[in-house]
Amino acid sequence: MKTNSAVSLAVMMLLEYFIWGSWYVTMGTYMDENLHSSGLQIGAAYSALAIATMISPFFIGMVADRFFAAQRIMGVLHLLGGVLLFLATKITGNTAFYWMILLYSLLYMPTIALSNSVAFHQMSDPGRQFPWIRVFGTLGWIVAGLIIGKLKLEKTASTFHLAAAASIGLAVLSIVLPSTPPKGKAEGASASKALGTDAFVLFRDKPYLIFFIAAILVCVPLSFYYGFANLFLNELRLPEAASKMTLGQGSEAIFILAIPFLFNRIGVKNMLLMGMTAWTLRYLCFAYGNTGPNEWMLYAGIILHGVCYDFFFVTGYMYTEKKAGEKIKNAAQGLFTFATYGVGMFIGTWFSGIIVDRYKLPGELHNWTGIWYVPAIIAIAVLVYFILFFREKRSLKPAG
Repeated sequence: MKTNSAVSLAVMMLLEYFIWGSWYVTMGTYMDENLHSSGLQIGAAYSALAIATMISPFFIGMVADRFFAAQRIMGVLHLLGGVLLFLATKITGNTAFYWMILLYSLLYMPTIALSNSVAFHQMSDPGRQFPWIRVFGTLGWIVAGLIIGKLKLEKTASTFHLAAAASIGLAVLSIVLPSTPPKGKAEGASASKALGTDAFVLFRDKPYLIFFIAAILVCVPLSFYYGFANLFLNELRLPEAASKMTLGQGSEAIFILAIPFLFNRIGVKNMLLMGMTAWTLRYLCFAYGNTGPNEWMLYAGIILHGVCYDFFFVTGYMYTEKKAGEKIKNAAQGLFTFATYGVGMFIGTWFSGIIVDRYKLPGELHNWTGIWYVPAIIAIAVLVYFILFFREKRSLKPAG
């Protein structure tokens, strides 16, 4: 891969995730402060990304990949997305805001797959080169959080303005990104292929089916963190909460480096168990943390994000690939994403909103101890289910 291409791809990834990190983390806080939204309304807004995750594979597999150069369609989507992010700040009603976020999410989510396609097309050795490009995405998320926290923008429309500016900037950059031509009609496309139904054969394998169900269920506690952690930290008046939350992305970047060494050494089951245990510990830390003597528990809960995410979801993607084998690995990854970030997160975002409303106190505050008990209990239940039923051999063989 040429140096110029590597630099442009790194900037592309940085902006791609800078956009997401700018508005997504603090949207619940913004809605609570400016739209006086209920927990259910905040959860509904976060469900928009889950809906877009379920729909975007069809757009990518049946339209974008076949007829348009990836960098061109990505540029158009980001240009339109930047306009919608700006317009979202002009809305004062929750219903209209939800539809605006849903429309924006339908534009943004396909750009993740498109950015990956642009990157992979330029690489001679994706397995070695892609992680070094993708890490700039994590860096972009961290930079967004640091800026928002340092400038105290969390409760303001400036978070969306920042994301809109970056989105338009990435649209401009797309003009000079390395060319990634369309695949054309020759490969064929169908709704079932875009969804990854070829991978349904994996469900004949009992260990994978047990894991797949656990992956959907664990997205429920994940939704609590994404939707309400920033609002929680702001209610506790933790200074520069958005900046502090970037510690989670920092730990994610560190722990992901350990996965290749641990995957074969301690086995997939132990890694998944460590991930699920971390979910429980995180929410117990949040339940008992405060800005007094137990402030360390807030930081512990944030830093545990690396173990929570990497040891379950990243390991899950690796497990899925090994179980699928070469023939259906792409379909299997698509199905896993659809089920977790689509179905699982859709259920989780709505459920978390209902729980937050149930523990609303008079005024603008919440009983956060009661709220965080719920995802902690769910995580424990999934952990017990996994321990009882998951039986996988140390030497993995494709099930497809």
